[in-house]
Amino acid sequence: MEIRSGSGYPSSALSNFAPHNFVFDNIKVNSLEGILQALKFDNIEMQEYVCSLVGIKAKMKGKNKNWQRTQTLYWQGKPINRHSEEYQDLITRIYDECAKQNQSFRKALVASGDAVLTHSIGRNNSSETILTRQEFCSRLTKLREKINKGLL
Repeated sequence: MEIRSGSGYPSSALSNFAPHNFVFDNIKVNSLEGILQALKFDNIEMQEYVCSLVGIKAKMKGKNKNWQRTQTLYWQGKPINRHSEEYQDLITRIYDECAKQNQSFRKALVASGDAVLTHSIGRNNSSETILTRQEFCSRLTKLREKINKGLL
């Protein structure tokens, strides 16, 4: 199943562009795209603002941030190396909290059945993107498995 914002349900509801409200580290988040783009900003107030954005508005806000040169992203004022275990743990926590707190996100994961999840428009090189195709799809798949086993 190709995950894309313009696709039908449940694919579109699994897109990072979909509006999914949750709270992460005491910050109100309105979409996964918002919080992912917020990681490009070192300013905490700007991060909070970007977390409030949904879809293309969030994407465009972070589009011109050149984090690739240093491979450094940020959360709550703390620099994080893109290629670190700390970064992977942060991304996992973000997706886990969305799934724990947002019923529509959980329902979409369950509705995807046992389909293999793909994201062909995503990038594969972790030096070029804050979330590779593999990082994205594997997290969704693991969350779906947790939900189906009653672990989430």
